[in-house]
This record gives sequence, structure tokens and C-alpha cells, in this order.
Amino acid sequence: MLSGRFKLWSSACRRLALCCLLLPLAIAAPVAQAARVVVFGDSISAGYGINPAQGWVKLLQDKLGKQHTVINASLSGETTAGGLNRLPAVLQQHQPDVLVLELGGNDGLRGLPLSEMQANLNAMVRLAKAARARVMLVGMALPPNYGPEYGSKFQQVYREVAKQQHATLVPLLVAGFERDLSQFQNDGIHPLAAAQPRMVANVLPALQPLLRRQ
Repeated sequence: MLSGRFKLWSSACRRLALCCLLLPLAIAAPVAQAARVVVFGDSISAGYGINPAQGWVKLLQDKLGKQHTVINASLSGETTAGGLNRLPAVLQQHQPDVLVLELGGNDGLRGLPLSEMQANLNAMVRLAKAARARVMLVGMALPPNYGPEYGSKFQQVYREVAKQQHATLVPLLVAGFERDLSQFQNDGIHPLAAAQPRMVANVLPALQPLLRRQ
């Protein structure tokens, strides 16, 4: 009788010890969730000049599948100032888990002060965080005719904002083909439909960790 009770007690202790060992791992492991992703960008993300179904945002939704929802709140011609004015309503309407912020290109093309662009991006990241959204900042490059110095300072803005705000950064949405004009429309600014999957490939590795909750 005592031997049987001891065996039961010993087995229970082993199970309890195993649970205690596994519990911290269960708490620490990132758990996949159904995330709502809002892409907040300009014409590059709005799919200017191509069928929107071929744009990188729609391809991103296809890649992520039905578990996650991707909402395209991009607007052609948007500047960071316009985005800052528009963002509060977008955050309230869609309540994103993740905000993909792809703005600044039109500021650079129009020669607007980079200090204002940086301030606007900082403000948008803060607004998104206040709305409990995780933020991914997506950088762009200017055409070569804007000169290497201005182009370098333009891209540095994204790095500084990401560092200041502790935001995830994709340094360049068009990385890998930014100097290949055959991948762009005649304006040399907007990527062709054939280049859209490469943009998804540039974004996805940085986005996937944001789709998981710690």
C-alpha cells in the first residue's frame, strides 16, 4: 500500500517539476496572433501606374495569408506633413497592430527641408506608438539627379528616426534594384509591376517579428 502511494506521489512530483521547467518557455515564446497591418505610404505603396492587385501591398497580403489583415491606407502625392495630418483618423479607424510607415519620398522630390521631414516622421511614429501600434519605418531613395550629398542626407533621416524612436527600419524599399531603370516606369520613380515582389521580399523579414506578441 505504501509502495503504491509512493509511486503515485513520485509520478506527481515529476509532472509538477516538468511543468515548472516548461512554464518559463511558454511565457517567453512569441505567440503568433492575427495582426492588423496598416501600410501608410505614398504612390509607391498605393500602386501608382499599375494594377493595384499587382502592387507590393496586395502581394504582401497574399504572402501573409488569411491569418493577418493588410490595409492599404496609402495616398499618391502624400508628403510627411500631409501624412501627419491624416494619420490620427487612420489610426482611429483601423486600430492597427502594426503600422508600416512609408513616407518621405515626395518631401525629397519637392526639395522640402529634411529637418521638417524628420520632425514629421518622428511625430507619426509617436502617434502610432501612443495608439499601441508597433511601427516599421520604410526608407526610400531619390533619383541620382538630386545629387549624392542630398540623397545621402535624405536616407540618413530614416536611420535617425528609427534610432530615436526605437522603430524597426527597412532602409530601402527598392533595395537591390534602385539603380536599375529597367525596373521602373518611364518617370524613373515608380517601380513596375515586375519589381513589386522584390519590394515584398525587402519588407517581409523585418515585418514578421512584429506580427508576433511577446
